[in-house]
Amino acid sequence: MRREDRGAVTAEMAVALPVLVLLLAVSLGAVGAVTAQLRCVDAAREGARAAARGESSARVTALARQVAPAGARIEVAATGSGLVAVSVTGRAPIVGRLLAAFPVHASAVARVEPGAPP
Repeated sequence: MRREDRGAVTAEMAVALPVLVLLLAVSLGAVGAVTAQLRCVDAAREGARAAARGESSARVTALARQVAPAGARIEVAATGSGLVAVSVTGRAPIVGRLLAAFPVHASAVARVEPGAPP
């Protein structure tokens, strides 16, 4: 190794390491956002199935809250055409809650089962 090349690897690593850490943080944030979105979808479906069976609005909300991301808002609505809709809105944290979170939303609709209480 030539004398003037000493320390080149250290300097290159010092430049590349912050970029790699940022890339890892963004990747983890994306995975967290997808996970929060999927949890909203699952919560909305679970709530819609429960509402279609004739469960009470409080029970539907409780079942959906078990699956939904923490702090999610859950809305249950019945339509006049024999359908029930459940909407779940949550927040997906970016980079482990260090940056502002962005909203994720999902909704599901199900037909009320015959013989289910209103």
